[in-house]
Amino acid sequence: MADAGTGQEQVVEGAVRRAMWRLLPFLGLCYLLNYLDRVNVGFAALTMNADLGLSAAAYGLGAGLFFIGYFFFEVPSNVILHKVGARLWIARIMVTWGIIASSTAFVQGEVSFYIVRFLLGVAEAGFFPGIILYLTYWFPRVQRAKVVALFFLAVPISSVVGSPISTLLIQYGDGAWGFDAGWRFMFFVEGLPSILVGFLVLLLLPDRPRKARWLSPDERDALEKKIADEDAAHVPHTTGLREGLRDSRVVGLSLVYFGIVFGNYTLAFFLPQVVSDLQETFAIEFSIAQIGLITAIPYAITCVVMIFNARHSDRTGERRWHVAVPAFIGAVGVASALFMDSPYLVIAAMTLCAAGVNSAIPVFWQLPSTFLTGVGAAAGIAMINSFGNIGGFAGPYMTGWLRDLTGNNEAGMFVVAGFMVMAGIVVMVVGRRHEREDVRAVPSAVAGEH
Repeated sequence: MADAGTGQEQVVEGAVRRAMWRLLPFLGLCYLLNYLDRVNVGFAALTMNADLGLSAAAYGLGAGLFFIGYFFFEVPSNVILHKVGARLWIARIMVTWGIIASSTAFVQGEVSFYIVRFLLGVAEAGFFPGIILYLTYWFPRVQRAKVVALFFLAVPISSVVGSPISTLLIQYGDGAWGFDAGWRFMFFVEGLPSILVGFLVLLLLPDRPRKARWLSPDERDALEKKIADEDAAHVPHTTGLREGLRDSRVVGLSLVYFGIVFGNYTLAFFLPQVVSDLQETFAIEFSIAQIGLITAIPYAITCVVMIFNARHSDRTGERRWHVAVPAFIGAVGVASALFMDSPYLVIAAMTLCAAGVNSAIPVFWQLPSTFLTGVGAAAGIAMINSFGNIGGFAGPYMTGWLRDLTGNNEAGMFVVAGFMVMAGIVVMVVGRRHEREDVRAVPSAVAGEH
């Protein structure tokens, strides 16, 4: 029996390795395009705000309105994905967001900017939580933090690659293809790959292991059984739609994710402007392309730190501290940047912030699957992501408003630090409570087996 069990595990391991090579690079490309199309507005702001007459508060509102559209359509989108399959629904999401992302090139003022950003959120709703849910169909629990971290590498990579590309398109796109401003050319060009890749999803993304032609029949069966057995054995779990939305742990994790996302998107939308402000503070001068290269530095280092944190979490099986500590480190980084007397130290502090906030996210997404399965997981994960992403609205808007009010970024960065500290504290409380509930539930579950 031991040999049979060992043989089955080896089949599962082979299927997992094959799935990682087949799925993660392509899903990472999808998410890279997704993230770039939502945050390239931060680079556009370097010239777009003046062209459209946008104040910092108006820009922050428009940048954040993306998340309002995202919020209202997130849960229904993820439930639809669970019912119709990832392949069809993710393809639909990518094609529509690519069209709207390219349409940002044609905004003429505040109102049209607000409308396009809101519609972009509606189009993208369900993508990220849909992928998180999709990965639970393919990978056993012990490997999920590493798998999500590899997928989430698309975020810092999109900044490492996208920052110089976006700024170069802005700098040299004035007059290209008939566009009267480089930022318009950038928006139009960067939306097109999402449309193309959306159609490729239909060809390359199987809904479940049982539909993967590149797995052998034994690998399909073994992998499906492994994940089904894990879900059945993991108690307590919430499977229903209403239960998934009402679970108090979902509410707590929504608050945690709010704080993390508040910091993440404030950094994404305003870091180019923070780098630009260094010119006045330290009497130096950058081109737009140089700002893009400098902005890429924190995210290049983030790639390494994020993978290390996720692998260590998987190896130890610990989740709470691997979310809380990076959140606290990110808070220290963004707050300390305000007191640095050198541009190099400012970038170092912002690197600490970027590494902290991004490292918390892959491990954070292992927490919902410890108590959510089935359609409850689809609804609960979507609810956490949608409520959490309200931080993506509140962060840029509040930071822009405080910048207009005070004339600098200091107040906004302190607020960011405060919300990240809050996220770290709440995840410790929610995680500790969940661990106590697991301990209480196991004896009753065992008793029910006899």
